[in-house]
Amino acid sequence: MAVSIAQRPTANGRVLLITFLTTIIFYRSVADVAGGASTSEELPHRRFEYKYSFKGPHLSLPDGGVPFWIHTGNAIPSADQVRITPSLRSQKGSVWTKNKVNFDNWEAEVTFRVSGRGRMGADGLAVWFTSAQGLDGPVYGGADQWNGVGIFFDSFDNDGKKNNPVIVVVGNNGNLVYDHQNDGATQSLGTCLRDFRNKPYPVRAKMTYYQKTLTVMINNGFTPDRDDYEFCTKVDNMVLPGEGFFGISAATGGLADDHDVLSFLLFRLSEPGQQPPPPESEIPKEEKDKYQEEFQNFRQEVDKKKEEFQKEHPDVQGEPIEDIYETVNDREIRQVFEGQNRIHLEIKQLNRQLAMILDEQRRYVNVLTDGVAKKGTNAESAQLDTAGQQQLGAVITTQQEVLKNLNELRNSFSESLKQIGSTQHQGNAGGIGTYETIQHFNDIKEHLHMVKRDVEHLVQRNAQNPAEKIMKCPDVPPMPTCLSTLHFVIFVVIQSVLFFCYVMYKSQQEAAAKKFF
Repeated sequence: MAVSIAQRPTANGRVLLITFLTTIIFYRSVADVAGGASTSEELPHRRFEYKYSFKGPHLSLPDGGVPFWIHTGNAIPSADQVRITPSLRSQKGSVWTKNKVNFDNWEAEVTFRVSGRGRMGADGLAVWFTSAQGLDGPVYGGADQWNGVGIFFDSFDNDGKKNNPVIVVVGNNGNLVYDHQNDGATQSLGTCLRDFRNKPYPVRAKMTYYQKTLTVMINNGFTPDRDDYEFCTKVDNMVLPGEGFFGISAATGGLADDHDVLSFLLFRLSEPGQQPPPPESEIPKEEKDKYQEEFQNFRQEVDKKKEEFQKEHPDVQGEPIEDIYETVNDREIRQVFEGQNRIHLEIKQLNRQLAMILDEQRRYVNVLTDGVAKKGTNAESAQLDTAGQQQLGAVITTQQEVLKNLNELRNSFSESLKQIGSTQHQGNAGGIGTYETIQHFNDIKEHLHMVKRDVEHLVQRNAQNPAEKIMKCPDVPPMPTCLSTLHFVIFVVIQSVLFFCYVMYKSQQEAAAKKFF
C-alpha cells in the first residue's frame, strides 16, 4: 500500500509533462498556420496601366477618338464619358483597347451609368477580356463565341423569371454560343442580383483576376464613396488567355437605356516580392530602335531649321532664351501701365462730358443774359414785377457758379491727365522706381478726391436752394390792343353794306329765274 502511494506522484508528473509538451506543439503548429495565412493574404502590388485605361475630363481627342482605344457602332465619345448606346431602339456599340494585354494578373475598375425612363430597360452592358476584339455581334453588342470571359450587366428579363437586373459571369473557349433565351443562366459561372439602373450616383464594378481566381465586387450607386464595394461573385480555377483585349459593349432592343461609361481603369497585379518589369522592357527591340531613329531624324531637322533661322536673322544670335519670356517684374510693371491706361481713358471720357456740360451752361447763360438786356432796353420792361427780376438774377448767379465749379473740375481732370501721361512716358523711357510710382498714384488720388468734393459741394448747394432749382420764368406782360373804336365802326359798316348788296343780288337772280319759267 505504501509502494502504490509512493508511485502515484511519479505517474501524475509524467501525465503533466506529456500534457505540457502536447500544448506547446499545438500552439506552435497554430502559429505556423497563422503565419502562413498572413503571408498568403498579403496584398499584391498594383501598377496603373494608362494605355489600357480612359477617364474624363478631356477624354476624347479633337477627332472624336479615345486615346489607345477604338470605338465602333453607335458609341459616342465625349469630354467626360463614352456613351456606348443612346436610349434608342436597336442600338449597338463598343469600345476596345488597341493593344493586347500581356500580363497574367490584373484588376479592372469600371464606372458606368445605366439610365432610362421606363421601369424596365434593355438589353444591358458587358465588360470583356477576350483573345480577339469582338467589335460587333449579338451578345450585348459584342461578338459571340468569344475566347475569354464576359461580365454581363443584364437589365432585361428574357426568361420571364423576374430575376433581372442581374450580373452574370460567362466564360467561353471560342465554341460556346450564348443562350439569350435563358439570360445565360445555363452557362454562367457566377451571378448576383443587383439593380444598377437609374441610381443617384454612378455604379462601380471592380473585377480582379489574381492567381487564376476572378472576383467581382460592385458599388450599388447609392453613395459617392469610391471604396464602398460589396461582394458579388467569385470564380475559382478560371483559366484565361495569356494575352487579350479589354472591351466594353452595350445594346438596346425594344426597350432602350442610355449606357454611359465614365471611366475604365486597369491595374497590373504582381505577387508580393516579385517586382513588375520596367516599362522599357515591354517595348520590343525593333520598335525601340524605330522610335530612336525617328527621334534622331527629328532632332537633326530641328537643328537644321535652327541654323537656317540664325542665318536669316543674324541679329537674334547670341540672345539668351530668358529674354524672350516675361519676368515677374516686367509683368507687374505692365499691369501697372495697363491700369493707368484705363484710368487715363476714364478721365478723358469724364473730361469730354464736362466740356459738353460747360457748353450747354454757357449757351443757357448767354440766352438769359441777352433776354435781360433786350427787356432792359425795351420801354415795356417796366411792367415786369420786382420779384420776377430777382428770380431771374438768382438764376443767372446760380448758372455762373455752376460754370465756375465745372471749370475747376475740368482743370483738375486736365492736371490728372497730364500727370498720368508723364508717368507713362517715364515708364516707357526707362522704367520707374517704386517711390515715384507711389507718389504719382497719390497725386492722382488726391485730384480725384478734389473732384469728388467739388461735385458733392455743387449737389449740396442745389439741394439747399430748391426754389432756385425749380425756377420759373416771369409771366409775359399783356400785349396792347392794336384796333381803335373808329376802325372797328368802319369795319362793321363796310361788312353790313357788303352783306346787304349780296342779299339784293341774290333776290334779283331768283326773280329773273321765276320770269323765265
